[in-house]
Order: sequence, then C-alpha cells, then structure tokens
Amino acid sequence: MERQSAFIERAITDRLRGKLAANKVLLIYGTRRVGKTALSQRLAQDASDPVLFLNAEDEQVQRLFATQTRDRFAQIVGPHRLLFIDEAQAIPEVGKRLKFLVDSFPEVTVVATGSSSFDLNASVGEPLTGRRVTYELFPFSVGELVAHQGRMKTEAQLAHYLVHGMYPEVVTDPLEAADYLRELTDAYLMKDLLQYDGVKHSAKLMELLRLLAYQIGSEVSQNELANQLNLSKDTVGKYLDLLTKVFVIFKLPGYSRNLRKEVVKSAKWYFTDNGIRNALIRDFSPLEGRNDRGALWENFCISERRKLLGNRGDRAELHFWRTYDQQELDLLEVRDGRIAAVELKWNPKRAARVPAGFARAYPEATFEVVHPENFFDWLL
Repeated sequence: MERQSAFIERAITDRLRGKLAANKVLLIYGTRRVGKTALSQRLAQDASDPVLFLNAEDEQVQRLFATQTRDRFAQIVGPHRLLFIDEAQAIPEVGKRLKFLVDSFPEVTVVATGSSSFDLNASVGEPLTGRRVTYELFPFSVGELVAHQGRMKTEAQLAHYLVHGMYPEVVTDPLEAADYLRELTDAYLMKDLLQYDGVKHSAKLMELLRLLAYQIGSEVSQNELANQLNLSKDTVGKYLDLLTKVFVIFKLPGYSRNLRKEVVKSAKWYFTDNGIRNALIRDFSPLEGRNDRGALWENFCISERRKLLGNRGDRAELHFWRTYDQQELDLLEVRDGRIAAVELKWNPKRAARVPAGFARAYPEATFEVVHPENFFDWLL
C-alpha cells in the first residue's frame, strides 16, 4: 500500500472559512495528531490579512497571556488580524483571555484549537457566549478520502481502514500504521490523558478502555464495569465522561418513546477510531482472519455516520434500539421526529429484517441493512 503525499482537504474547511468573521472565536476540538494544525494552516493560506500562529503549550506564550492588559495584548496581536492558537486549553482562564482580546480588538478573529473539550469548554463557555463557534475535527472520513483519491481506491482499502482506522498519518503512511498507532496510544493515553485532575488510577483507566474495546456493540452497565474494575460507580462514570471529552470514545444511548418494553438505561460505547481500539488490545491482524469483524464493522459504520453528520453540521441524533425480549436494531438516526433505522451486517448474505416490535411501534420509520456492498452509497 503506497504512501500518500498530497494534502487531503477536510470536509469542514469551507464551513470554517465562512465563519472567519471579525470579533469571533472559532473553537476546533479534536484529539492530538488529528490534523488541527494542518487545518489551521490551510485556513491561513486564504487570508488576505496578516496571520499569527501561537502554540499555547509554549511557556513563553503562556506568559504573554498571563497579564490581561490592553497594552500586553497589543504586543501579542501587533498588526495581525487573524490569530491561531494551538492547544489553547494550556492557557489558564483562556476564555476570559480570549474575551478580553476580542473585546479590546474587535477587528481580530481568533481560531483556537484544543485536544480536550472539557478543559477548553470549561474555560471558554460562559465568557464567550455569543462569540464562539465550535467544531469537532475527526480522523479522516470516508467522504474526505473519496473526494481525494476516488471511490474505487477507497473501497479497495476498506479492510485496512477497518483494522487501522483513519488518523491522518495512518492514511498517508499505511506501512507504518501499526507502529504509529501503538506510539500514539501509549504517548497520548498514558501521558496526556492521565495528567487531568481526578485520575488517580491510571492502570484502572486503561483497563476500563480495554474492557470497552472488547464490548463494542454490547450494552454496557456502569455497575458491571465498576464491579469488574473494583471502582465506585461514580469513578467509572467520571472516567467515561473524561474519555468522551478527549474524543477517545463516544456514547450511543438507547432510544424510546416510553414504551414499557424498550431498554433505555444502558448505553453502548464506541471508539472514535478503530485503530485506537485495536492498539489498546494490541491486535492489528488482517481482517479476514479476525473473529471480531462484526464488531469492527459496527464501530466503523457508526463512527463514519457520526463524522458525516458532524462534518455537515447535521444535528440528527444517533441511538440504538432494544426491547427486553431481545428485539434490537444497531442504529437509529432521529431527525425532526423522523426515524431511519439501520442494521449493520459485515456479511451481505446474512438476512435481516425490521423487528416486529419496532415496526408496530414506529410504522413511519424507514429501515435498511448496511453492508460492505452498499456502505459507500449509504455514506455518499
């Protein structure tokens, strides 16, 4: 599999360009190494005004922002009208600092990136009410790769993406994908993630991730996780929340219109990227020999649908559906009261039909089975 060298355009680029208005702060969230800096540089290429890039993890940059005076901020801004701040959550009270900056210099636009939503959100939420526009940057999506290299080539590499995921460096240098993912997982999860306040059991946090990695597609009870890890339910809940806010996992809740037989208290947890999941369990074996193909397919499809909606700015909600008598559907997409039900099958020859209980409860809903032969039509 060959290395790619050309820049792969991100799906949200045009939406971001349309929001580069003076006196605004654009927040771009996403894990480390997902391409936030490259996206910022892409936006800067089109700018007609002077541009300034700052890395907030640089202690000198943090000192510049430490004193909140107009004169100090004038030294930072200078003649620039577009200011990019990488890893902005590293600046203490960054929300107040950015609000003061755009209040003092209304002609300036700020683009701030962060590798954790909870640090940056907690700091910027209230001070920047009405001033901020928030985006999440995902690993590459199937749509982005098809736009770059064509559908035929993307389809041919589907098995690789199912095992190794879609991080930019994984896609552009596939031969080094496994080593890169091991390094990324160990460095990011074991070092960056564990620096946050309240994480007292690093080994337990990694054990929690591995438990989730082996339970893709299964309902997960916080009580059961707590018992398995010998932690309190509250601690498990806090760790799940943290892992969500640093974009490692995401939650798929159950759906119900309060029918008595529907299950809503449990949740399913999926990984933002298949490659991170497989790095956690140390298994990059080829897809054809794996017994978890169905789980990888389910995680991949739901993650890709989530990317598609996020990149479009579509506010549809994603759920799973199950009843206590074991009727179930992998995915519901709910938009303005309309329901599209989806069953995900790796083997296109396996029969699937809409559960009778669902058809009775939601006769207006659509239903389709998504498998490798129609997956690209479903997404594109």
